[in-house]
Amino acid sequence: MILCIVGPTGVGKTKLSVELAKRYDAFVVNADSMQVYKELNIGTAKVTDEEKCGIEHKLFDIVDVEDMYTVYDYQKDLRNILDSNKDKNIVIVGGTGLYIKAGLYNYVFESDVNDNLYDGVSNDELYKLVLKKDPNSLIHKNNRKRMIRFLNRSDTFQDKDTLLYDCIFIGLKSDRDILYKRINDRVDKMIDDGLIDEVKSLYDRNIRSKSIMTGIGYKELYDYFDGNISLEDAISLIKSRSRKYAKRQFTWFNNQMDVKWFDVDFDNFSNTINEVIDYIEYKRS
Repeated sequence: MILCIVGPTGVGKTKLSVELAKRYDAFVVNADSMQVYKELNIGTAKVTDEEKCGIEHKLFDIVDVEDMYTVYDYQKDLRNILDSNKDKNIVIVGGTGLYIKAGLYNYVFESDVNDNLYDGVSNDELYKLVLKKDPNSLIHKNNRKRMIRFLNRSDTFQDKDTLLYDCIFIGLKSDRDILYKRINDRVDKMIDDGLIDEVKSLYDRNIRSKSIMTGIGYKELYDYFDGNISLEDAISLIKSRSRKYAKRQFTWFNNQMDVKWFDVDFDNFSNTINEVIDYIEYKRS
């Protein structure tokens, strides 16, 4: 059995994934484009050893922060895990919709190069087209070459409704005001837990890889260390961009996948866990 937990940032996906893995004797597979990178821990809200509760976790901390890891890489890695563990229960969890779509659906990468198509188009306009194609994209709007290359690449589905794997999709959602407050509070906790020191250690080594310069929580603090903005402004930007990202995540999953959504009971999360388990048992019967 494959379970896939999706939803916006800060909604409780990690906690649910561990609880379901314990319930169904499963292991957990990451589907977050930032959590594949080593050293990016606090800013990505990466699951801690304590939170894992002894459950095996895969595709976390597998790439050096200076290296590049693509959707195509993830597709290969996820499918290798799924194909090699057909006799086991697996919980996929994360908020990067394109990773999940590419891994579980009949997603095909094809080359369709047109170098002159975007002549005269501004970076802001290109960036809007990038987000339209992939709301979870981490490409920076000043990286014109990468935006054009991404838009030129024709990522197509042979059949967008065809799942390659039998999977139950579970989505967690929340009232917007509640979720936005949780996101703001979580950013404050990240700061208290040492996010500034985490990013400074990377900055001092002059690491300016894609994952750093496009990752929310990292690019803002790099701007602060570069002297472009104040620390207060950097933290404010992390919060606002995280909220906007959460909104894009929910919209993407809601439009792209057949997800069963659950309103999270943050006051008693066990209620949410039980509701999800009841749904899983219904789907299995």
